[in-house]
Amino acid sequence: MRTRQLVIEAYLALLRENPAIPTAAQVAERAGYSVRSVFERFPDLHALRVAATDYAFSLANNQAATTGFEGDRQSRLKLHVEMRARICAQWLPLWRALNANKGESKELQMRIQVIRGVVVSRIELFYRPELSTLKEPERRHTVLAIDALIDIESWARLREFFGLSFEEGCTVWIRAIDRLLPPTPPDS
Repeated sequence: MRTRQLVIEAYLALLRENPAIPTAAQVAERAGYSVRSVFERFPDLHALRVAATDYAFSLANNQAATTGFEGDRQSRLKLHVEMRARICAQWLPLWRALNANKGESKELQMRIQVIRGVVVSRIELFYRPELSTLKEPERRHTVLAIDALIDIESWARLREFFGLSFEEGCTVWIRAIDRLLPPTPPDS
């Protein structure tokens, strides 16, 4: 089990360093094992990708806030955006590899859908008071607009293309979400 974990961690570390999908030899070398050891734990590189995705999703899910949904609007905005930005920064390389290599893989396509669903669910939790004031389809459209805004590639554009610092990127997201949301009901 320890070898399997080290192989997954080596795969993820290589992706963070270089967006090219690592080879079995590169993963084995980074993990300190033979290529044979890699294939004893995973039947192929696709199975390793799926396992790495599951591991990363578990870690990212553990990084996500499980409290703070009841705070005032500005506290919720700050908590949500900073949490999402940290997760985006950490998992961007894997996300790009996952999307670039999902191909016909039903396993990877399903995981992408699950991840996107979790992001939407968190938006609904964080902004429940404001969203509760909207009727469908405006409510759904607002959630989808926030989801598109805080997409992992959006974070990459803010940081890589526009050169914003972590704090500046968070400020952009906070202001944009704040503008998208209706006023907070007085009883919230």
